[in-house]
Amino acid sequence: METSVSSSSLLCIFIASFTISSNFILQVSGENPYRFFTWVITYGDIYPLGVKQQGILINGQFSGPQIEAVTNDNLIINVFNNLTDPFLITWDGLQQRRSSWQDGVYGTNCPIPPGGNFTYIMQTKDQIGSYFYFPSLAFHKAAGGFGGIRVLSRPMIPVPFSPPAGDFTILAGDWFKANHTDLQAMLDSGRDLPFPDGLLINGQGQNGNTFTVDQGKTYRFRISNVGISTSVNIRFQGHSMLLVEVEGSHTVQNTYSSLDVHLGQSYSVLVTADQPPQDYQIVISTRFTTPVLKTTAILHYSNSAGPAAIPAPDGPTIEIDWSLNQARSIRWNLTASGPRPNPQGSYHYGLVNTTRTIQLANSQATINGKLRYAVNSISFIPADTPLKIADFYNIPGVFTIGSMPDNPTNGPAYLQTSVMAANMREYVEIIFENSENVVQSWHIDGYSFFVVGMDGGQWTPESRQGYNLRDTVARCTVQVYPQSWTAIYMALDNVGMWNVRSENWARQYLGQQFYLRVYSPANSWRDENPIPRNALLCGRASGRRTRPL
Repeated sequence: METSVSSSSLLCIFIASFTISSNFILQVSGENPYRFFTWVITYGDIYPLGVKQQGILINGQFSGPQIEAVTNDNLIINVFNNLTDPFLITWDGLQQRRSSWQDGVYGTNCPIPPGGNFTYIMQTKDQIGSYFYFPSLAFHKAAGGFGGIRVLSRPMIPVPFSPPAGDFTILAGDWFKANHTDLQAMLDSGRDLPFPDGLLINGQGQNGNTFTVDQGKTYRFRISNVGISTSVNIRFQGHSMLLVEVEGSHTVQNTYSSLDVHLGQSYSVLVTADQPPQDYQIVISTRFTTPVLKTTAILHYSNSAGPAAIPAPDGPTIEIDWSLNQARSIRWNLTASGPRPNPQGSYHYGLVNTTRTIQLANSQATINGKLRYAVNSISFIPADTPLKIADFYNIPGVFTIGSMPDNPTNGPAYLQTSVMAANMREYVEIIFENSENVVQSWHIDGYSFFVVGMDGGQWTPESRQGYNLRDTVARCTVQVYPQSWTAIYMALDNVGMWNVRSENWARQYLGQQFYLRVYSPANSWRDENPIPRNALLCGRASGRRTRPL
């Protein structure tokens, strides 16, 4: 007698039975593979800049474990919170198609309580590329808990470059010697953060990482800025970088001697070990800061004769035009396949008429005597119940749909749980306007968007004449230079409650964020997954039921 077990039944069995040491792949016939992970979150002593700090470790690691996946894989990540604080992880760049339930921010998920656990059930649906994850609650991001995500193309999908000899991840970012609780207390008291104390690469300080290569071979480096407050620049001593991918989009393969990576952004470059066999420096330095912070890692040839004799390369410091011109040079490779076997440019974003224009202006404000940041004069405050859960149960009084306006009001800033209303299948133009003197970095959960333009000064309708409507790159995080604007096109094809936020984490914490509610009246599982059976419920949703098992 033959017994068949559905994939959903298998999934329930494995979620219930896999242990703390689990990290394995299950292939169900006819289904996309399931990759199982179990992560134990703890506090531990770390010394990245030579000073003892309280760090957030995942399975004892700082930085956290790498996630390796393939397009359409199912990721089952069981997170045990052994901290003394509530905890959530968000997955920067994973689109969570039809399922903002898994996004891991407070607007969509109840926190995992101390001593509790939650299993994220996600799919890398129609995605490839380089991303990262990090803790989203409180100021945990300043304590670690971050790691890289690689989503590879399926075996039969052509990639526009030869397979590299190795695939390395560089998680770079600024770092503070103060504990995350002290940094959070500064912000809560109305003060801004101090200047960072240094830079880290993969959780290590100066020369704490060595990447070993064989002479004559080519290697892929996936570079993400996981920092709190500063853009960085990366360069390889004596070597050039061939840019091949940006947050899931294959790019025109331009060569760069150095590359700006703004907060929350991810890039993939190819580096060929074509120099004399020595040890070379990989240099990371801050951009648009005084002073300039710098750290290094080692590019070690396996047959190295010792340190390279050439000087370490200097990088750009405060030059904005240099960075702007480089950003404009990053373009889509229209002949390359994406996650499916069709050219990336077959869906031509530039030939679709937009249905709505949204202008978002960031600002600094003082509210009730304390430092705050705002979008269109609204400084976001969290509600007592996650917005997605309140929306599902129709709980009144948690937020107001439409409380985030489409345009700047230019009025005094005020506190509110701001939610912008939007409809499924709208095709929107969003203008990020930055009248401040610091670089902004904006991220939108659940989406990849087309960066059609950026320039200095004030945006006007005439600015559209300079848009790139042919081959701009699609990505999920974009910079806005000081006294400048950036314009994007975005197809609202992913129903849910999505966080739109500054990737400067102090600004995000103090209100520079809101939620975009993308709504479909069909109320169909075709458009959005139902609430997960294992969803944690809190606030005004406490005691309610999700779905029967």
